Amino acid sequence: MEPSPRSPGRSDPIRVDSVADLAYERIRGYVLGGEVAPGERLGQVELAERFGISRTPVREALRRLAGESLVNFHSNRGFRVADLGLEAVLRRMEVRSIVEPGIARLAALRRTEEDLRRLEEAIAGEEGARDGVAAHDASRDFHLALARASGNEELARVLNSLWLVEVGRRLLSRRTADPNWLHDDVTEHREILAAVSEGRASDAEHLMADHIGRAVHHWEPLGSSGTKDR
Repeated sequence: MEPSPRSPGRSDPIRVDSVADLAYERIRGYVLGGEVAPGERLGQVELAERFGISRTPVREALRRLAGESLVNFHSNRGFRVADLGLEAVLRRMEVRSIVEPGIARLAALRRTEEDLRRLEEAIAGEEGARDGVAAHDASRDFHLALARASGNEELARVLNSLWLVEVGRRLLSRRTADPNWLHDDVTEHREILAAVSEGRASDAEHLMADHIGRAVHHWEPLGSSGTKDR
């Protein structure tokens, strides 16, 4: 007996225990994958049919995504895809410029030997990266490992929500025009690691502030010109 044909545009039904988590992952990937444009409506019924699940986990997933600013909720218009262009990235970078120096200070005071090992591994991964995607992911690993070294999982959770892998990878294609970007990024990470390793909390804080500040400075001219990454 041949299987019945699959409806066009419909994904395989989710058949796992954690339906809510899987619904979140599927819809998050759908939004970040560029299949829907900024401002487009995310109908609960349509998403439920697309992913073969009920409306309840879809609604929960959309609420989680709204909490991450990946979708917007309007009382009379429902859930809609948020703008993830350069202006949105700069807003997230502004938050990082406030949060991450404090993370670096705490890490210098609280880090363990295991934390230092993970930070070193992240830098080694960035140094040995064969392409921009691998370098981006390793750089992100460093920042997240530093947040975990702060001893405060809430800080790690906040940073993880601010740094979207898919958006960061797309934007990186612009930064690779600078032949020194990777070398500079690794060098700055090593300076931060040295300060953290030696317990120099104030130095770690200032080095991170400068590090994030340079990244913001790199993107601001593009953002002010109205350029969007879509």
